[in-house]
Amino acid sequence: MGKLVSTALEAVTDVPDGASLAVGGFGLSGVPNVLIQALFERGVGELSVVSNNCGAMDSGLAVLLSAGRIGRVTGSYVGANREFARQYLSGELEVELIPQGTLAERLRAGGAGIPAFYTPAGVGTQVAEGGLPWRYDGSGGVALASPAKEVRVFDGTEYVLERGIRTDFALVRAAQGDRHGNLVFSKSARNFNPLAAMAGRLTIAEVEELVEPGEIDPDAVHLPGIFVQRVLALTPQQAADKKIERRTVTS
Repeated sequence: MGKLVSTALEAVTDVPDGASLAVGGFGLSGVPNVLIQALFERGVGELSVVSNNCGAMDSGLAVLLSAGRIGRVTGSYVGANREFARQYLSGELEVELIPQGTLAERLRAGGAGIPAFYTPAGVGTQVAEGGLPWRYDGSGGVALASPAKEVRVFDGTEYVLERGIRTDFALVRAAQGDRHGNLVFSKSARNFNPLAAMAGRLTIAEVEELVEPGEIDPDAVHLPGIFVQRVLALTPQQAADKKIERRTVTS
């Protein structure tokens, strides 16, 4: 049951070039920055990433993106990441944009062993009908477009078929965890981290506070250890290093 690893480099040592990754986080909240930095240091590239967004500034997945290590992104939000937008529009990066709720459910479905499901989100748009630019040709044209998806009617309402997502690895960050992999997430970090963890065939969690098995009330566990294969305990300095995308204050 012991799943502890001693270093971030050890945690990601078998992540190869070309791997698919589900990465937790919501904006800059709950992002597994230490594990991402370890991937950067190892020089891993041509990654296919599934995440709500792709980092911002010099934080999160932006570290790998800016270094040209990511070949494909499946996500919901470009945000203020100018490099993400530049690579996408120039044809350097393949991007599948998905409605946020659909992305969350595709990750959850993959982790639950559900191959596909129907949803009304995207019906009547290019999400269902196809034609969304996945990759540009660098000259303003579309090199690769999304395919059409199956649409069916249930009780008089149209629904589009969406596939569950499974990835080779998942990287997540938890506020608290034990060496068995039971995890607790803080506030908005809970939005995508549990779902990303479920979707990975091998899930690695960095935890801000490591506790002994039994110290977490079973009713307080957000993700059971069955979904987690490796646990990295962060140092106090690593745990405290958190970026703020946009600081808002009142006078």
